[in-house]
Amino acid sequence: QVQLVESGGGLVQPGGSLRLSCAASGSIFSISAMGWYRQAPGKQRELVAAITRGGSTNYVDNVKGRFTISRDNAKNTVYLQMNSLKPEDTAVYYCTAGSDYARTWGQGTQVTVSS
Repeated sequence: QVQLVESGGGLVQPGGSLRLSCAASGSIFSISAMGWYRQAPGKQRELVAAITRGGSTNYVDNVKGRFTISRDNAKNTVYLQMNSLKPEDTAVYYCTAGSDYARTWGQGTQVTVSS
């Protein structure tokens, strides 16, 4: 019963920045971690970054130092700040919220990095 709404995707030049937002509503008491996955054409969906309620974070190796995940627990919103974007970052980015017994996905937002 968790609903996720994503925003912030778009077209950006290489080296540019975007910030994605994911607002959660519904049974938010059950959420133990939130994160961002991405899926490029012809590739499997991969975890980009995740954050727990306690603030612990994890990143896929190829975004470390460029992407930062953060959460405003009062607003039930997770952000993904993406800097120094590369063409290989182009993908549909999906917000996810997980608990011990369920996972919810957002609708996805397109990020395109191109000149």
